[in-house]
Amino acid sequence: MGPLRVLLVGDDPLARAGLAALLANRAELTLAGEADPEEASASVAATGPDVVLWDLGVAGGTPEAPAGAESVPILALASDEPHAAEALRSGARGVLLRGAAPDALAAAVVAVARGLAVLEAPLAGEWLRPPDAPLAAEGLTRREREVLALLAEGLANKAIAARLGISEHTAKFHVNAILGKLGVESRAEAIVRAARLGLVAL
Repeated sequence: MGPLRVLLVGDDPLARAGLAALLANRAELTLAGEADPEEASASVAATGPDVVLWDLGVAGGTPEAPAGAESVPILALASDEPHAAEALRSGARGVLLRGAAPDALAAAVVAVARGLAVLEAPLAGEWLRPPDAPLAAEGLTRREREVLALLAEGLANKAIAARLGISEHTAKFHVNAILGKLGVESRAEAIVRAARLGLVAL
């Protein structure tokens, strides 16, 4: 079996060049092509890669998987946990931190090509917890408690972000984490359960 063909996708040409240089030093991997996100779908169709290596950059925008890439495993490189979570929701099979060691990156590419899921521990957060095992109230972080208090005031994600000085993207991530930890499916249920646990006063 020959080397795995990897398509690099990302906004930053310099970052793509660095990843291409890394691939050039790995016998088990070869470069199928490079593309910015707008060209990704066409490049997937044109090159038929075994894996898409998707550099999300450092921006906090919501990533979108290339159209037509459903049958191609995607390994994303994320800058933080909220970005990693969005990548997984968008269809990535694995996520590593940007700047991962070359050996770890190469191993992750091979793993997702073989059908495995890859998630670097610092990015794992909620993803390592079984969905049917809600955490106790003390499992909420300080920031999540702050967000929960603002939820109880009826604030939307945009208003929560403005109040706490964080991005709306990050506020949404914290809200989703709270829902998961409390074992509920809606903001209203979260407020009711939090009140029963004594976390907020209504």
